[in-house]
Amino acid sequence: MSKNEEGSSRELVLPGEGQLVGIVAQLLGFNRVKVRCADGKTRICRIPGKMIKKIWLREGDLVLVAPWDFQSDQKGDIIWRYDRNEIKILKSKGLLGALA
Repeated sequence: MSKNEEGSSRELVLPGEGQLVGIVAQLLGFNRVKVRCADGKTRICRIPGKMIKKIWLREGDLVLVAPWDFQSDQKGDIIWRYDRNEIKILKSKGLLGALA
C-alpha cells in the first residue's frame, strides 16, 4: 500500500468519471444517508454491505458518491469516506468545488 502526501497509510481515492464528492447531511437509518453533493443536488445514498461494519459515518463527513444510472439526481451509493488528511489534500488540489 502506498503512502499519500500526508504520510497516511491509506491510498487517496480521487473522484473518477461519474463520481461526486459530498457531505453527509443526515443519517436516515437502514443503511441510508442524505448527502449534499458538489453538483448542488441532495441524494439519498446507500452504504454498501462491505462498508457497514468497517466504516462509521457521521453528519458532516466528506464522502465519495456514485450516482445511480437510474434516478441519478436523487439516489446513489457511497464508495469512500475521506479522513482529515485526505480532505486537506483534496482542498489543495481544488477537487471540493462548491463544498469547500
